[in-house]
Amino acid sequence: MKITHHLDDATLMSCSAGSQPEALAAVVSSHLSVCPRCRLELKRHALIGEVLFEALKPEPVSGEVPQAGARAETISAPADDGGLPAALQAALHGRFDDVPWRRAAPGVWHCPIELSPGAKGDLRLLKVAPGIKLPEHGHGGSELTLVLDGAYSDEFGTFRRGDVADLGDDVEHRPVADPEHGCICLAASDARPRFKGMFARLLQPLAGL
Repeated sequence: MKITHHLDDATLMSCSAGSQPEALAAVVSSHLSVCPRCRLELKRHALIGEVLFEALKPEPVSGEVPQAGARAETISAPADDGGLPAALQAALHGRFDDVPWRRAAPGVWHCPIELSPGAKGDLRLLKVAPGIKLPEHGHGGSELTLVLDGAYSDEFGTFRRGDVADLGDDVEHRPVADPEHGCICLAASDARPRFKGMFARLLQPLAGL
């Protein structure tokens, strides 16, 4: 697996600080399980955090103080060969063939993944048939998309297995699934997508996206 699209520094810093929303953290964790480069970068951010933490003047506190960088040591498990990353195994109880897909549109299926009570954002698996173009859209917040199988292309390049698209709220794109293999992704966002076309906006509530 050759990974060419990685997590942004800001995302890694947020991960190191343990301040990411649950949905985004799930995608980050899954990418880290297959990307040695991002794991190394995460540890570097954790070390920087430890230095800054140690430079603070000590003040009396009650309770146990969490150790900086602990998160980096707990999310570096290897991926499961040929199937879902290790971070998704417990949530989905199997491989892609066992996923309870729901049809969202012709050639597009999804599987929402339940978050903890009170957690905000959206986390779901997406399966797109070969050559299908998704509607052009943006987001009101951050969007992370990890390719689990196949590939897709958009204005920012071609994303293959292991690649992650780390997009902000100022980005609009129109992904197109690989014409031969299609694409299966794990996608998370902290706001609902904003579809540009009227038809796509009308179908959005019916599709559950």
